[in-house]
Amino acid sequence: MSSTPEIPRVVVIGAGIVGCSLADELTARGWTDITVLEQGPLPAPGGSTSHAPGLVFQTNSSKTLTALARYTVEKFTSLDVDGVSCFHQVGGLELATTPERLAELHRRAGYAASWGVRGEIVSAARCKELWPLIDESLVLGGFYTPDDGLARALLASRAQMARACARGARFLERHTVTGIEREDGRVTGVVTDRGTFPADHVVSAAGFWGPVIGRMAGIDVPLQPLAHQYARTGPLPELSGATAEASKPILRFQDRDLYFREHTDRIGIGSYAHRPLPVDPFAVLPYDEARARNMDMPSSYPFTEQDWAPSWADCRQLMPTLRDAEIEAGFNGVFSFTPDGMPVLGESRRLRGFWLAEAVWVTHSAGVAKAVAEWMVDGRPSIDLHECDLTRFEEAQRSPSYVLERGAQQFVEVYDVIHPLQPMERPRPLRVSPFHARQQQLGAYFLEGGGWERPHWYEANAPLVDALGPLPARDSWSARHWSPVAAAEAKATREGVALYDMTPLRRLEVTGPGSLDFLDRMTSNNLRKKPGAVTYSLLLDASGGIRSDLTVARLAPDRFQIGANSPADLDWLLRHAPADVHIRDITSGTCCVGVWGPLARDLVQPLTPDDFSHEAFGYFRAKETYIGHVPVTAMRLSYVGELGWELYTTADLGLRLWDTLWEAGRELGVIAAGRSAFNSLRLEKGYRAWGVDMTDEHDPLEAGVGFAVRMDRDDFVGKAALAGKGEATRRLTPLLLDDPAAVVLGKEPVYVDGLPAGYVTSASYGYTLGRCVAYAWLPAGLPTGTGVHIEYVGEKVPATVADEPLFDPKMTRIRR
Repeated sequence: MSSTPEIPRVVVIGAGIVGCSLADELTARGWTDITVLEQGPLPAPGGSTSHAPGLVFQTNSSKTLTALARYTVEKFTSLDVDGVSCFHQVGGLELATTPERLAELHRRAGYAASWGVRGEIVSAARCKELWPLIDESLVLGGFYTPDDGLARALLASRAQMARACARGARFLERHTVTGIEREDGRVTGVVTDRGTFPADHVVSAAGFWGPVIGRMAGIDVPLQPLAHQYARTGPLPELSGATAEASKPILRFQDRDLYFREHTDRIGIGSYAHRPLPVDPFAVLPYDEARARNMDMPSSYPFTEQDWAPSWADCRQLMPTLRDAEIEAGFNGVFSFTPDGMPVLGESRRLRGFWLAEAVWVTHSAGVAKAVAEWMVDGRPSIDLHECDLTRFEEAQRSPSYVLERGAQQFVEVYDVIHPLQPMERPRPLRVSPFHARQQQLGAYFLEGGGWERPHWYEANAPLVDALGPLPARDSWSARHWSPVAAAEAKATREGVALYDMTPLRRLEVTGPGSLDFLDRMTSNNLRKKPGAVTYSLLLDASGGIRSDLTVARLAPDRFQIGANSPADLDWLLRHAPADVHIRDITSGTCCVGVWGPLARDLVQPLTPDDFSHEAFGYFRAKETYIGHVPVTAMRLSYVGELGWELYTTADLGLRLWDTLWEAGRELGVIAAGRSAFNSLRLEKGYRAWGVDMTDEHDPLEAGVGFAVRMDRDDFVGKAALAGKGEATRRLTPLLLDDPAAVVLGKEPVYVDGLPAGYVTSASYGYTLGRCVAYAWLPAGLPTGTGVHIEYVGEKVPATVADEPLFDPKMTRIRR
């Protein structure tokens, strides 16, 4: 195959809002050989863009989604077609008709302050001023965001199409893609019913047709289309004489899964209150056939009156004027949903040059296009996209039945009040560790992550709570998915010994003659140590951003075991591995027990023939040995700040390992402990959680993990960028809440001198310290003792900048 030309040839599949935005962003960056293929007519080809109601609410609990929406508003506001703006900034208003929703709106106001979106909680009377048609007596308050509004998606598509064409791009309508060409693992072209188009890069921006295009490329796209009801009233007397498309804020009535917008003298209403209506993307009709069957477009299905009736009753209750109104028109419009509700973005490793920009709503369209264009042109996006990365799903989460079930549930939960710890209900259990049966016997309270059942505490430890003394009372929100048993488990870990199931943590095996050179080049710390060494290191990108953090155990000269974070880590390493390096994910075939606490050595030493003394088995060392009859890889690591080991074995021997430790530990008072206690203990030690406390938006020094970077050794990925960085302007900063009874959970805004200055990443009550610990991104240079405020559900909670680590700063408890 010929080498890639200086200006790459790009084929974008789909001329909806994402495809048009991407063509504009790519051509603006000098990639001008762009062909956009569309199976329908332009400029309204019949996908979701063609019928989207265009509501843009920027605020989201996800910092990433908020950033994508903010850019979309910024860009569309700057575009116009024939003097008509592509964004109508009428503002947004979310109503609360229950105390639970009002508390949620306060949390949303906190997200807005954290992520830089203007917004305020307003009274019921102010809601009535903004939307005179509502029944004020039903409303407790609202969240008003003046910069939200209506994206005119088709106009924005036209405007960006014109700009891209002026720079050299071409848009071809009535071209149905029938195949993806490839050679030697790389995409080479796109086949259509009207010819083949050579390509160095292909981007699937096909919306709910994404799985169809993905199958042609041999790539599964975890996306489920579902139909969503939208109706429009006839003319309303209260809106007669209106000339503007809309004059009131876009409106959400989330307690009834409804939203509203004006259409001059009519009101458009969208509902998520009905049953999920999944659509098979392989059965969606072509444009002309859909029109022949009296459908407006392929994405517009017939309106189902039986599904609409309950929502119409709720609309009439909220807006009495609708009691005399009729529905003039309605349809069921198709949108894309994923198992976690996030977009699917990035380049496939299996077919290099094939990119996905799927499951993207109008709200985030321009932001996604900019990020993907940066990714393609510069090698990385300028914002953290790990929540959207196409590699994020586990293999067990990619089955068609899982994608269907979870996609449908995402539809149901669009407007639900979701607790940050709330697990999915189905399908469960999906992945369990070998210890699962024993955990059930101990009354484990399971939450879920990555498909794994993860114990957060054990009811068997409830009797230990009585010895704690009184614990601070919690509000109903922070008490959800929490138990005082976690405090007892934390205390038992600090004073005795506890078993932690660490099986869900990802494990990779790296072998081969080139493995040391490869890992040394890919990571930030010095790995050139004798077998038996364990090293905490970082995966950096070329800009010095933290892609992940790892523990790397050198078990033999050419064999390493890596503790990693997400499937993206495996994907990243596989992308860069030379032929003499072999990498495999061993997570599912292995398991791990963390044995931690001051009595950990008393528990494990009698069970092993090896010397587990501090002198013979030091901190950050590994040894292959036996625990009873079970062969294990023992690593002297502790993420709870206590003496102990991580013990790894194969999954078939896991139950025997657990039982061996449990029986031997009875006389020591061993307990099983869960992730709730674990999170509290790790925050007291200041241990970072990648993806929460730090991402590739952050460099090691500002994240407080500069000790894992050795700038004095040979070149490694990110070294040059770190060498060129100046003084950090922000720091991941430890805070202690002043009030012993106060609790925050994460993502809350932090105020310095009365102004928003940053946001909380991780937070948990520190049971050893008797205070809630919160880590936050704040301006660098805040001295210890500086007073700040954290906004929690509308209340300003005082906190103080602290030194870290907060617990055992001399590390004497771990190294004994």
